[in-house]
Amino acid sequence: MGSKYRKRYTEEFKRDAIELVDSSGKTVTAVARELGISSDSLRGWYRRAKADRGEGAPGELTTAEREVLKRLRRQNAEQA
Repeated sequence: MGSKYRKRYTEEFKRDAIELVDSSGKTVTAVARELGISSDSLRGWYRRAKADRGEGAPGELTTAEREVLKRLRRQNAEQA
């Protein structure tokens, strides 16, 4: 059963964790275990970072594109 508390990580921590995956040659799961964080969280951060660098899967949105989409959806909901 999951916790209701959701830990928040700083952008610096996320960047450092992603850099550790890139530079260490270790798997996302191994790095997450070493850092004591969820491998699902690190995998998501890593996937988004790759998309932001233009290395994501075809059709995967960058962080900037996701923000624009979120803003447009909010505007659309307000007009409905």
